Amino acid sequence: MQERHDAPLAPLTTFRLGGPATRLVTATTDAEVIDVVREADATGTPLLVIGGGSNLVIGDKGFDGTALVIATQGFELTGTHLELAAGEVWTDAVTRTVDAGLAGIECLAGIPGSAGATPIQNVGAYGQEVSSTITEVIAYDRHSGETVTLTNDDCAFSYRHSRFKDPARYVVLRVHFDLEDADGLSAPIKYAETARALGVEPGDRVPLTDARATVLKLRAGKGMVLDPDDHDTWSAGSFFTNPILTATQFAEFHARVKQHLGEDAEPPAYPAGDGRTKTSAAWLIDKAGFTKGYGTGPARISTKHTLALTNRGNATTEDLLALAREVVAGVRDTFGITLVNEPVTVGVSL
Repeated sequence: MQERHDAPLAPLTTFRLGGPATRLVTATTDAEVIDVVREADATGTPLLVIGGGSNLVIGDKGFDGTALVIATQGFELTGTHLELAAGEVWTDAVTRTVDAGLAGIECLAGIPGSAGATPIQNVGAYGQEVSSTITEVIAYDRHSGETVTLTNDDCAFSYRHSRFKDPARYVVLRVHFDLEDADGLSAPIKYAETARALGVEPGDRVPLTDARATVLKLRAGKGMVLDPDDHDTWSAGSFFTNPILTATQFAEFHARVKQHLGEDAEPPAYPAGDGRTKTSAAWLIDKAGFTKGYGTGPARISTKHTLALTNRGNATTEDLLALAREVVAGVRDTFGITLVNEPVTVGVSL
């Protein structure tokens, strides 16, 4: 276990933003993780848990407390059952499952961050979500002081949400998945964009390696695959979640679309269950006037995707938040929808 004081946190995030932590501890075993958490709880010390840092917006003043980097390792594949330590690099784990000929998470290739973060916000992309393959999560329960096992149902998964969203309760230690042996083929392709890129119909299966390679190409084209030389990837990926609207909310939104964009305009609309409809945050941002590359300061919208806010190299967290607030206000004024940030904010808020 490594420990540093007054340690910079910006290098630990994909935004490369944020001030220092009073104390920074890197834990490489589950026991070390638990010890650090227990110590913080016993002394009343604020605790910030960091995995891959791909979903964090840390304030310029930093974090007055203990920042815990989970760097545990462990990849165990038994038949179609996969166990990952929380500190495993997620995209590397996806590659290994594809190489093993197992389907279920191949369309989640290229997503930055750690395995332990995937259940927290029910990571999903290109028609797959981890909730469809996670069987259980091993976590440290800060209330009981015990290590617990939560089944898929216990995790309370929903769109970009789970029981683990409250960091004051659980710290994820290990994640278990049940994958599929489909003779080297992918799970059925659900996402229309992926199907088009593969030249197949939704519902078809393709070779696993083709699915993974296609998703990586699509993500790279949107600046969603980390590249230190490409400032479009100095981001947290999608900064806002796609709004899910009730029937009444969607009707009001639909009327605003007609008012602002003309009678022939139709917004993206996808069934979200219980009579609700999901629409596209990227579409809202673009149609509200915030196009690719928007901004003149050190924080701007990505030149490749309107849903990503980026650090052009010398931004501060306040620069980023100013841009985010401008986008939120513009979309709300135009369409009556308030966007919600996907990354976790530390010491700041929109």
